[in-house]
Amino acid sequence: MNFAIALLAGPQDPAARSALRFAEAVIASGHNISRLFFYRDGVYVASRLGVQPQDEIDICVEWRSFVEREKLDAVVCIAAALRRGVLDEAEAQRWDSPAASTGDPYTLSGLGQWVDALQSADRAVTFGN
Repeated sequence: MNFAIALLAGPQDPAARSALRFAEAVIASGHNISRLFFYRDGVYVASRLGVQPQDEIDICVEWRSFVEREKLDAVVCIAAALRRGVLDEAEAQRWDSPAASTGDPYTLSGLGQWVDALQSADRAVTFGN
């Protein structure tokens, strides 16, 4: 089965951890994830600037490790990302920002990527509001 998964909640929301655990279970069960799509506050998961207290699990690091390990297509909505200051190198230069806050394994792209994923997936699952 082919899944498309969208995360709309930020890293502080329990939905971010639930989405990750669900995605891990999908892969462990032998299914595929055609695309991960990070939208609304979910774009913060792709940021490298957040710092967690040492006694807390860093969900952003866990997501990044999972995406890299499984070589998944992880798309961050560019409009939501720009509004929240989540920029890759190209967008940081384009908007004359002093630094990028995201990059590999995430790709900034439009909402059309989510629509495309919906067309090819057997199941679509969304986490967060």
